[in-house]
Amino acid sequence: MKISELSAASGVPVATLKFYLREQLLPAGRATKVNQADYDESHLRRVQLIRALVDVGSLPVATVREVLTAIDTPDLPLTWVFGVAQLAVSDASLYAPMEEETAGTEAVHAAIERLGWHVSPGNPGVQGAARVLDSYERIGHPELAQIWDGYAAGAELIARADLATVAARDDVQDMAETVVVGTVLGDALIASLRRMAQEHISNQQFPANRSAE
Repeated sequence: MKISELSAASGVPVATLKFYLREQLLPAGRATKVNQADYDESHLRRVQLIRALVDVGSLPVATVREVLTAIDTPDLPLTWVFGVAQLAVSDASLYAPMEEETAGTEAVHAAIERLGWHVSPGNPGVQGAARVLDSYERIGHPELAQIWDGYAAGAELIARADLATVAARDDVQDMAETVVVGTVLGDALIASLRRMAQEHISNQQFPANRSAE
């Protein structure tokens, strides 16, 4: 297909597709004439992946390039690809390295040891969780830290589901793509499910007609 046909099939403007080509997000098509190329279904799939990472995952173009490079590098171990994906969705001040130990970091390290988790010191979740716990204390709601064990149990179930999905793929590149998509878009799905579940449980525990009794 021509680039105009790729645009029509993907719903992405030609100018944006050319930008993806310049930024090396989208592989070049098969050259046919000067300044002309043919594209196939693999290009359409890549465009759809880029749009998902940008529109749903809210990743900047530079970060999208990093995760796509990880997908396209077959020799990378999957644990490394997971690290790339985690850092991609953790590009925020919440996950930035902390300069010194706090009550929050001590609590997180203690919890990791108690749970028997194997977590590297550089995992962005360590800093993120520590900042949340420190904020609970600072704003006068230390009781919220008691939710840790419930959240940790849920997170482990989610992680097992993530890895089961990856393991079900046969091709290494497909596994790497599943890692990236599952991590980046999975964050959005988990947040969305939480919002629905909160409404469901609140309707069970605090029914609207209770106030009228």
